Amino acid sequence: MNTTQIKPDIKDINLAEQGKNNIEWAMKDMPVLRKIRERFLKEKPFAGLKLSACVHVTKETAALCTVMKDGGADAVLIASNPLSTQDDVAAALVKYWEIPVLGYAGESVETYKEHARMALEHNPDIIIDDGCDLVATLHAERPELASHVIGSTEETTTGIIRLKALEAQGELKFPALGVNTSLTKHLYDNRYGTGQSAMDGIMRAANILIAGKTVVISGYGWCGRGCALRAKALGANVIVCEVDPLKALEAAMEGYRVMPIAQAAKEGDIFLTVTGDKHVVDVPHILSMKDGAFLCNAGHFDHEVNVPDLKAHTVEIKRIRPFLDEYKLTNGKSVYVLAEGRLVNLVAAEGHPASVMDMSFANQALGIEFIVKNRGKLENKLYTLPEHVDIDIAKLKLESMGIEIDTLTAEQEEYLNSWKL
Repeated sequence: MNTTQIKPDIKDINLAEQGKNNIEWAMKDMPVLRKIRERFLKEKPFAGLKLSACVHVTKETAALCTVMKDGGADAVLIASNPLSTQDDVAAALVKYWEIPVLGYAGESVETYKEHARMALEHNPDIIIDDGCDLVATLHAERPELASHVIGSTEETTTGIIRLKALEAQGELKFPALGVNTSLTKHLYDNRYGTGQSAMDGIMRAANILIAGKTVVISGYGWCGRGCALRAKALGANVIVCEVDPLKALEAAMEGYRVMPIAQAAKEGDIFLTVTGDKHVVDVPHILSMKDGAFLCNAGHFDHEVNVPDLKAHTVEIKRIRPFLDEYKLTNGKSVYVLAEGRLVNLVAAEGHPASVMDMSFANQALGIEFIVKNRGKLENKLYTLPEHVDIDIAKLKLESMGIEIDTLTAEQEEYLNSWKL
């Protein structure tokens, strides 16, 4: 199927002009990706290849998709979350870049799954994934397409967990590259991007003061570190809940209180999950919370806060603001659920700033190029982008920021490479 045969499924094509402005605005703050685009326009590394991308439809991911098309890819884009799509961006990609987009804000879960199936009908050579949804759908429903796939890239921690499971079971049918493993991705996107955008989403959704509140962060990976750092900077008292002793120890050494969620549930004012697991904040925890507690999630899936089972203990659900619902509980208390338990930073806000996604999507673009260049040479396993590519991205980013660093002298190089005293 050619992209000309794929009919876009978006909310309103008339939003395209604003979307074009937003994409161009994002690209101004993505100098590394612009450098890659210049080379891709000349070299066309993806000429003749079909790309199916399943990512959050934001101005930043749109920039990535336009760069891939400039590199010769025949691209189709679907949303990786039913609520995170920026409808003006989707319209702009369809109208001005002729990239079919399947996704609109507020689509049902069933529609979302159908869009994934349609993206696979594109018969992709390469896949860009966010949460492993497209790869998992292919493996579960369309395994016959796998022989045509050169490889895929994965943006998230959650997706890498799923890819590792496929590899461990011997079921991964093509090479995959975990972009989130790259230092210029998880050290910056996860920490600085998630930290800022999650707090932004909470404040936009509820318009509450963070200072003086007790914020409970479940998960102290790089996303959790970033969220804790930003909450603390805004004046919050931060509690960290973890299952990993090393991460829990690190959180304690950073000055945060560390305790089980069952205990933290009684103390917190705002609860934010960033684990990639399910039912991290479960119904018994919620029922023990203070009246007026806020619940939100910045992990990929909406399973982390057990909102569905909470409904059995709810007498009324009231929409207070666009992304803020009051759950009046059978015990007489109320809790407030932000963004329906989905990604608060992408549903209630606009996701990560373009400057940090610049590095993440540089990894995506160069990751796909790495897979294509090594076609037939890679095993069906999960890879990390070579270290020298990570370093090149960091150099380009520093250059764009006007920052210079030292270089080793010949004497220093020799000393570091010698074992002699």
